[in-house]
Amino acid sequence: MTKIEWLERRALKVLQSDNTPLYLFTLAAEEIDMVADVARISRDEAGKLIGYQRPEKQKHVKQIQEYLDSEDPLFPNGLILALPPEVRWRSSRGPTTSDGLAVAGTLEIPVASDPSGPRPAWIVDGQQRSLALSRTKNRRLPVPVAGFVASTLEIQREQFLRVNTVQPLPTGLVTELLPEITRVPSARMATRQLPSALVEMLNQDSESPFRGIIRRASTDPDSKKSTFVTDTSLIEAIRESIESPSGVLFPYRNIATGTTDTEGIRRALIAYWGAVHDVFGEAWAKPATESRLMHGVGIRAMGRLMDRVMTHVDDQDPEARTAAASELLVIAAHCAWTEGSWDGLGLAWNDLQNTTRHIKILSNYLVRTYLAERTHRK
Repeated sequence: MTKIEWLERRALKVLQSDNTPLYLFTLAAEEIDMVADVARISRDEAGKLIGYQRPEKQKHVKQIQEYLDSEDPLFPNGLILALPPEVRWRSSRGPTTSDGLAVAGTLEIPVASDPSGPRPAWIVDGQQRSLALSRTKNRRLPVPVAGFVASTLEIQREQFLRVNTVQPLPTGLVTELLPEITRVPSARMATRQLPSALVEMLNQDSESPFRGIIRRASTDPDSKKSTFVTDTSLIEAIRESIESPSGVLFPYRNIATGTTDTEGIRRALIAYWGAVHDVFGEAWAKPATESRLMHGVGIRAMGRLMDRVMTHVDDQDPEARTAAASELLVIAAHCAWTEGSWDGLGLAWNDLQNTTRHIKILSNYLVRTYLAERTHRK
């Protein structure tokens, strides 16, 4: 059994709310690595999301370390730590220990005596700085720290999203974390919470044509070679359909009660994109450089076409995928996903880019062609 020791630090206890006190204290640079760890975002073997931090930026860390190793560094950039529930607080005695805003006292943090043992705290903000601090030659440099007790990973993720607003986090990292928290930091982020959860479903569902080929922030570097679709493009395609009154996924939301028929959305998405896979099989599961269907412009444009196609398909029909494929066949001859050119656009297949203009013109072309061919078929 690992022996627990206690690290004591003079601290200020700030009560910003009744439930979660904030502790302000100082650690020496060499103590950062002993007290706190970084929760890298990834997924376990069951596909469950673990962690929340982006990968190390080696160049950035090196630049910070070089400054810390200099002769007279001034480093006011503090760290934010999620502390374990086991921390102990002892208020100082005397009439001058509180000014009404903060209380002086002693904070005790449990630390494993074995350096290889688990660390008690997690870094919510400042992971690149913490890595540089753990490597600097200036081992006793005092580092300002703000810590709060976080009993769950959800609280840590929520605070991680909230504190990283000045310098925006990568979109893919934010959207993958959103389904894992209850209190979304902003209304803008909330609009991506459900679409992100649906994209994760598509990436794991055994009936989904996207299974295992969506690239997310948690995707292991070794697995990225077998992923062909970025989650951000697919999230946007789904978000548009859910939020627009003309979107085929819009009716699955009951705005009055705040409920969503996620199973219905699942059926519709799997039927439609399964049909896209079946009709355009030669363009499926290829790098975006070889297939514009897997490119952001293709995903977004086909997402808009979904709003037209799926109005003619009953998602509860066991043959919904086949019915959707029949609808898509009318435009197959007019598409140039992997070679040739788009006759109606005057563009070579690989000239299309993931820009607002190209997404718009390709979407309009596909919808116009579909409506015209469908009318002609009748």
